[in-house]
Amino acid sequence: MAFDMVEAMTLIAREKNIDFDTVVETLQESLLAAAKKKYKNTENITFRFDRKTNDLLMIATKTVVEEVNDPDEEIILSEAREMDKAAEIGDELEIYVDYEFEFGRNAIASAKQILIQKVREAERDRIYEEYIDKVGTLASGVVQQIDKGNVIVNLGRGEAIIPIKEQIPREKFRQGDRVRAYILDVQKNMRGPQIILSRVSNEFLRTLFELEVPEIYERIIEIKAIAREPGERAKIAVYSSDDRIDPVGACVGIKGVRVQSIVRELNNERIDIVPFSSNSEMFVTRALAPAKVVNVEIDDLENKMTVAVEDEKLSLAIGRNGQNARLASKLTGWKVNIMSETEYDQNRSREADLLVPIGQLDGVGPKLQERLIEVDISSVQKLASCSIEALTKVEGLGAKTAETLLVKAHDLVAELEAEYEKKLEEKRLLAASKKTDGKLKAEDVFEDDTEFVTEVDDVMEASAPKVDDDEEEFDDDSSAPSAATTEEVDEADEAVEKDKE
Repeated sequence: MAFDMVEAMTLIAREKNIDFDTVVETLQESLLAAAKKKYKNTENITFRFDRKTNDLLMIATKTVVEEVNDPDEEIILSEAREMDKAAEIGDELEIYVDYEFEFGRNAIASAKQILIQKVREAERDRIYEEYIDKVGTLASGVVQQIDKGNVIVNLGRGEAIIPIKEQIPREKFRQGDRVRAYILDVQKNMRGPQIILSRVSNEFLRTLFELEVPEIYERIIEIKAIAREPGERAKIAVYSSDDRIDPVGACVGIKGVRVQSIVRELNNERIDIVPFSSNSEMFVTRALAPAKVVNVEIDDLENKMTVAVEDEKLSLAIGRNGQNARLASKLTGWKVNIMSETEYDQNRSREADLLVPIGQLDGVGPKLQERLIEVDISSVQKLASCSIEALTKVEGLGAKTAETLLVKAHDLVAELEAEYEKKLEEKRLLAASKKTDGKLKAEDVFEDDTEFVTEVDDVMEASAPKVDDDEEEFDDDSSAPSAATTEEVDEADEAVEKDKE
């Protein structure tokens, strides 16, 4: 084999980052494919690469016979002895074939195309094997082009894509921009391995913190949970088993330098860092920061929490379009229902008025009552708020029984709610009817249910001084104060003067 051919194979191996032996094997396969077009049977054809002379030898193994029936596999004794004087009938003789002369130009061109194809396949396999092991890590590359919103990134040895759904909303890229992303997946297809990158994955945020915060990389601080709405806001819960380390402070860094670096990478996405707690109530309270939680009601069966916050902090706790509440729910794993302190107190008062013990529901016997109370279902209202899936977790309670109990509970609660609303409406109508001719009745001044029939005007008239119609002056028995006489005024003035002296 010509030296320039060996040099070309070496160059291919270097440029494509493929082992030289792989290139040689690929060339052997391409030459064998060319041999199949010339010979009917190629089982006796092999290749051998001589590293001393850098020659790729094609060898045809033939059997020595007296009379040749198949020239591709047999050789006559006289010809065999020309090559090997010791050859005998039945021996197998290795014959070196000049494949360039034997195959012709067309066959060599075909072998060349097969070689190119095989090298490409080997390169694709190499890229796939390299990046399949890097799934779950960060990759950095240069934006090569933008195709229908998808960002094509050149990673050096491979080409990757950031699909539209894996891009941060409102984030713009230009050709030549440097970009970092999380290797989400590597897929095989006809054009080669497809490397999928993501900038919206929670794990992308985690790996960025590992890069910026050495304590996280060294596992001194652990990220327990992540909730994220890419491009808008994110919450992470951090924890450290070392009491001497403040996990939140370490993640924020001096003057916020660490977290600000990540915020810039994420297109100014706001990041809330929350200290993790194994106490679910405390964890949810911290996750809702900066809103201050006043009361928390836990429903373990439904994995739900009802949280009351200060009235003026309600909008802060819910966040824009409910964002803060959603992220807190994702972060903690609890369904969080947020309401104002006033609304919470009103609901508790309403529930207290309508409360029906679970034992009074038709179909709930003493044993079932005990089991329901054990899981904190002590009232019909509590039962009505549960789902069938949650109720089936109660020991001895099947799906059909749970469904029947729920129907009864819903009917009873609806009936009680209707009666309660009816009474409220009657009270409102009664209060409205007592306002006649613009006169407010005394009972409207009070908040209790005591009925008063005396109007405010009558009360004030009874307490006013009585006047005689003939004399038009105050009666001596009147409760109103009488006018002071001149003598009394003079005596008062003298008293004041004495006090001054």
